Amino acid sequence: MTQLPHIEIGQYSIAGRKEANEDSYGILFPENELLATKGIAMAIADGMSSCEAPKEASESCVKSFLNDYFGTPASWSAKTSVTRVLTATNRWLYSQGQNEYQSNKGMVSTFSGLILRRGIAEVFHIGDSRISLMRNGKIEPLTRDHKTRISDDKEYLSKAMGINPHAEVDYRKLPVALGDILIFTTDGVHEFIDVRQMEAIINDYPQNLDRAAKLIVNEAFENSSPDNMTCQIVRITHTGEIDEDTHIDNLTRLPFPPQLESGMTFEGHRIIREIYASNRTQIYLAKDNESGQNVVIKTPSVNFEDDTDYLEMFTREEWIGSLISNPHVVKIVKSNRPRKFLYYVVEYVEGQTLREWMNDNPTPDLQEVRDIARQLVRGLRAFHRKEIIHQDIKPENIVIDKDGTVKLIDFGSARVASLEDAGEGGNEPIVGGTKNYSAPEFQLGYKSTNQSDIYSMGVILYEMLTGKLPYIGAFDSIRKLKLQSYVSARAINSNIPFWMDECLKKAVEINAADRYFTMSEMVRDFSRPNRNFNQIEIAPLIERYPNGFWKVLAGVLFTINIILLFLLSR
Repeated sequence: MTQLPHIEIGQYSIAGRKEANEDSYGILFPENELLATKGIAMAIADGMSSCEAPKEASESCVKSFLNDYFGTPASWSAKTSVTRVLTATNRWLYSQGQNEYQSNKGMVSTFSGLILRRGIAEVFHIGDSRISLMRNGKIEPLTRDHKTRISDDKEYLSKAMGINPHAEVDYRKLPVALGDILIFTTDGVHEFIDVRQMEAIINDYPQNLDRAAKLIVNEAFENSSPDNMTCQIVRITHTGEIDEDTHIDNLTRLPFPPQLESGMTFEGHRIIREIYASNRTQIYLAKDNESGQNVVIKTPSVNFEDDTDYLEMFTREEWIGSLISNPHVVKIVKSNRPRKFLYYVVEYVEGQTLREWMNDNPTPDLQEVRDIARQLVRGLRAFHRKEIIHQDIKPENIVIDKDGTVKLIDFGSARVASLEDAGEGGNEPIVGGTKNYSAPEFQLGYKSTNQSDIYSMGVILYEMLTGKLPYIGAFDSIRKLKLQSYVSARAINSNIPFWMDECLKKAVEINAADRYFTMSEMVRDFSRPNRNFNQIEIAPLIERYPNGFWKVLAGVLFTINIILLFLLSR
């Protein structure tokens, strides 16, 4: 059984009645690792014959899509990756017309591309080339032609790559099934052959797609097509959707390691001591016998040997760590030695957790807190740039080494955009996070965003400065959420500037839309006054002196009760 997508291909393209063939088309079927994470890319493009270099324009669109897409980070969603690629290609095409040729013709091409992975087809389209889906013998278009009719017999291309500095590319995502057929055509084909003829030809040659593509093109030619003609047919023989049995087999292909003890030799490492153990993981300090370096070995708990969600989280952490290279994120240690057990190795950071640092520094200097904040933001931005949400930022998952460098650790709970491309739910396990530090939307079961990590950062900074949390109670229901109100940090620590308190308040807003949009924006306001926070507002008495307020109120009520009792007794 396989979980990789697989296809059969048929292609045919001719210049037709034109001197040169200005169409371009292609499919890139990558190696297994990329095939599993990025899928298969396929595309067609039609260079506008009235522009200066139509063939170069169409080739640039197809080649950049097929090649550059696979160079984007594996954690990015297909939509993000392709959008970045097409944006860069469009700018280059547009600049050629503006700079090199000094004309309004430039380099212009239609483009229709598709990414197939994990049972999903993602379509990217601009212009009048076309992608259609044939299912159960019937053809339906997946794209719409970007043409504007100006008279009964005249129309022009309203959208294409290279026409404007910003390309408006249509996007569509849909599930595909075994046996589905994708048909890529340029307008020289689909405008000169009836869709029923196309269906009949493909149905007549199910095992010879090259023959079917050629007959479709020839039929369009016989119907007086004056243009270049290209037809690319793709039959899906495996969708790439991960079935549960295969998924479990992949996760459990390595056995759990034995209980490790000091002095043991394990997979080329000498175990020095256990650092941490819980009912979920064991973490050991070890020395790599080959390099002599101290490392950390993380092993799964046998309590979860049959829990596929847990196994996926455990194996994913190593994969995520291998995607990120940043001085403020703990590094995954790679080895050429084959593994016989399920575990992974990370760099050893000699130092203390942020929780230990907070216990040692109950009244920290503001500059020290700012320095930690800046380093944390640099680490988290490395996640967010690759469309990864950490989701479990807390003092225990932050380490400060002996040189004062702050590092993020433990990203098994992270949400990765590319793993959600398979549609709603996909194979993304539901993960926990940590109460008090997780954003309200996450605790209530909604999808987390960058703003969710910003919330967690705000809570940590608040706690570093006050020793308390900004909200009292849990966010485990909408009702409880509505009862929550921010406790001013200045009410606890009067040394905190007003503008800094306002920054913390914005970072931990219950409504994600009211929080900072980026980490850099938050750390900037945390480092220096924001002019929008300069207005000095007097906080309500209950926020500035919560304990005193309730004591005074209780005293007043007690006095009133005594007076009433006295009056009633007379």
